[in-house]
Amino acid sequence: MVSAPHEAMHRVFQEYPSLFTSVSEALGVTFPPATSAKVMTTDLTENRPLERRVDTLLRIETENDGPFLLAVEAQGKKDPDKPTSWAYYLAHLLEKYRLPTTLLVVCQDRGTAAWAARPVPLGAPQWPALTLRPLVAGPHNMPLITDVAEARKDPAFTTLALITHADDPDIGAILKTLSTTLRDTPESIANPLIELTAQGLGNRPAARQWRNLVAVDLSFYTSPLSEEIRDEGRLEGRAKGRAEDILRLLELRGVPVPDEARQKIADCDDLHLLDQWFSSAVTATTAEDVFTEE
Repeated sequence: MVSAPHEAMHRVFQEYPSLFTSVSEALGVTFPPATSAKVMTTDLTENRPLERRVDTLLRIETENDGPFLLAVEAQGKKDPDKPTSWAYYLAHLLEKYRLPTTLLVVCQDRGTAAWAARPVPLGAPQWPALTLRPLVAGPHNMPLITDVAEARKDPAFTTLALITHADDPDIGAILKTLSTTLRDTPESIANPLIELTAQGLGNRPAARQWRNLVAVDLSFYTSPLSEEIRDEGRLEGRAKGRAEDILRLLELRGVPVPDEARQKIADCDDLHLLDQWFSSAVTATTAEDVFTEE
């Protein structure tokens, strides 16, 4: 199953196709500046029962050097089957479109990035017919952006760089830099980046940090993530109020509530369960009676 970080690492190029100009500069490879870019179909299937799809495919136009194709692959771990698949993608695209084609592999850990970046000879060991050489972006060569002025120059590039550094010990500072940057970014640009950042962090602890920053620094936006966070906040508020109602009811009825039971009620965020406990509290003679319907 494709993970959320995998999707974010290549989808950011679909949302911001001109991003590759900044990425190639960061990787020290000179490509002609893009004048425009177009997202193309990722389906590389032929008329046989074998389906192959590249993660993202872009046709990038340049001012003086003509168009070229960029195939973007997100890679989460070493996979011995990938080099031949990537070679197939490149050969198929070159044959189909007759345009210069580059493969960019985006990674989130150094081991996978080093594995993906190595030249892979394909064919007989005595005389390899092809050598695969992907361009690789990962934590080993993408910048750690913690300066807001630098981040503001290219928010999409800053987002991709952050995603590649999702496991960095200083991820909190990187997240704060991006959230500060997006506060001054038009909503049409910021909203996809908010979602892509959340996706790129997956289920890491940093994902909770990002949600907290979105709730505070970017609370005025109406992105799906910010709306989800607001909904969570409203539910948490209702649950807290219901828990207080139960404890107040028991207090008024003179029912002793031990610390353990009080904590259990206060920590509960299940409104349906809290409603059951409230009904039980109306007739309960001990705190334990409140939980008998669980």
